[in-house]
Amino acid sequence: MRLFAICAAVLLASGAFAEGERAGRFDYYVLALSWSPGWCATEGRDRDARQCEPGSGASFVLHGLWPQFEAGWPSDCRSASRDPSRAQTAAMADIMGSDGAAWHQWKKHGRCSGLAAADYYATARQAYESVAIPVAFQELAQDVRLPAAAVEAAFLAANPGLSPEGVRVTCAGERIDELRICLTKDLLPRPCGADVRRDCRKPDALMERVR
Repeated sequence: MRLFAICAAVLLASGAFAEGERAGRFDYYVLALSWSPGWCATEGRDRDARQCEPGSGASFVLHGLWPQFEAGWPSDCRSASRDPSRAQTAAMADIMGSDGAAWHQWKKHGRCSGLAAADYYATARQAYESVAIPVAFQELAQDVRLPAAAVEAAFLAANPGLSPEGVRVTCAGERIDELRICLTKDLLPRPCGADVRRDCRKPDALMERVR
């Protein structure tokens, strides 16, 4: 029993314990917004991603809307919902960068919502459109280095309904990677759970310019 408890604690800490969970069982959402220029600089161009084409103007794009437990998260859930059509995934490319990204997010996270594919995508779009992207980031004309905390502060200023407890910035190496916002199932702001509270504190994080 003690060995089982130790193993369960390790899996709980990693979130992996929830893989293959039954769809619809979760506590809240994490809305993940990826800084597209940084992703394009590291791996996106090798994938011929549309969001990385010159003139795309992509800044913060929708990485995903992730069902979350108070501790850990479900993924690759068992669901009776039909997978989305190619037309449905293609329709998400304007905010997710590509139809491939939309398909991957459905497979790993969307099924766990318990929603039909069309409803999950509609909910993800609603969540994305409820957040104002600061104008300074939409029009970033040159590479900059700034404190990661400044990115969070800019979003809080542009979105008065958000609170510091419900917004987190992540970094990948030296770069700003994502902004994550915690939302209720009704898409209202709420504090993040303990395992989402890890924040990037770099004083000179890199943000590549919008192309």
